[in-house]
Amino acid sequence: AQQGRIREKAYGKQKIYFADQEQLPAASDAELRGLDAQIATLSGQVQVLQQNCRQMEAELKDLSSSMTTSEMAKEIKELKKDCESYTEKLERMKSATNHVTPEEKEKVCSEQKLYCREWRRRKRMATELLDAILEGYPKSKKQFFEEVGIETDEEHNVVLPAAV
Repeated sequence: AQQGRIREKAYGKQKIYFADQEQLPAASDAELRGLDAQIATLSGQVQVLQQNCRQMEAELKDLSSSMTTSEMAKEIKELKKDCESYTEKLERMKSATNHVTPEEKEKVCSEQKLYCREWRRRKRMATELLDAILEGYPKSKKQFFEEVGIETDEEHNVVLPAAV
C-alpha cells in the first residue's frame, strides 16, 4: 500500500486491500467486446458440460440401482424355487380328498350370518341399556365400565364383520 501497488480502505476497524486499477492499462472497446464474446462462448460450453454431467449422473444412478447379472441369476433361482413349491402345494390341494362341499360351505356361511346378526342385536341392546344407566350416573362412562367390569369390543380391537 505504501508503494502504491495496492490500495487500502478502512471500514471501521476493518481494512480492505485491493489492486490499484489506475495502474492497469485501459482496455479498448474492441478488447471488451472480444472478452464478452469469449465469456458467452465459455458460458455456453459450461452449460453443455453441466447438461452432459447431469445426464451421466442420471445414467450412473440408474445403473447403480439396477441388479447385476449374478444378482439377477440368484433372484431367478429363488423365484423358480418358490414357483416349484407353490406348484407342489397346489397339486397337494387338488389331490386332497377332504374338500368342503358347497352345501357345507353354505351352511357355515349362513351360521356366521346368523351369529353376526345376533351379535349386533345384543351389542345394540347392551349399549342402549348402558346409555340409560349412564344418564343418571355421576361418573364417566369409562369409570362405570371399570367399576362394573365391562370389557368392550373396541378395547380388544375386535371388529364386527361387515354385513352381507
